[in-house]
Amino acid sequence: MAGKRALVIVSKGAEEMETVVPVDIMRRAGIAVTLAGLSGKDPVQCSRNVVICPDASLDEASKQGPYDVVVLPDEELNISPEPGVEGHSKNAKLSTPSTLPGPTALLAHGIGFGSTVTTHPSMKEKMMAGDHYKYSEARVQKDGHFITSRGPGTSFEFALTIVEELMGPEVVAQVKAPLMLKD
Repeated sequence: MAGKRALVIVSKGAEEMETVVPVDIMRRAGIAVTLAGLSGKDPVQCSRNVVICPDASLDEASKQGPYDVVVLPDEELNISPEPGVEGHSKNAKLSTPSTLPGPTALLAHGIGFGSTVTTHPSMKEKMMAGDHYKYSEARVQKDGHFITSRGPGTSFEFALTIVEELMGPEVVAQVKAPLMLKD
């Protein structure tokens, strides 16, 4: 199970918890995570003014692929589809657009039509337009190669679901125990 790799793409306006929590949890699990800036390697100002410094630009990270998982926690990815984003998402073994507004990146890039997804309640109508997806009220929804979740409060569950898919339940238990999360 060693050698798993993740790409997390961050851009201006990203939800901090939906970015940092999955990166942290995956790194605790031993997954090599590359935090890539959509617009380059410069620091990224998130939605609550937290600044995140990417490990690499998306262009640089693209040359380091392939990745086992791609996480898209950024609203900007929905506004301006990027070819690199679509390519990584379609080629990852487990493509995982993240939480609000991440699941709408699926729609923006035409990925995963027919899948069951969940998203923040405020994005449900947008996700269901055109009948491209089935909707779930689950906090975290896995359907085939896609894992979606509902918002910042589900970031730990989302990240642990990724870890379970890539590393197995034993690693989830090891990562989860010292975090003191409620069951």
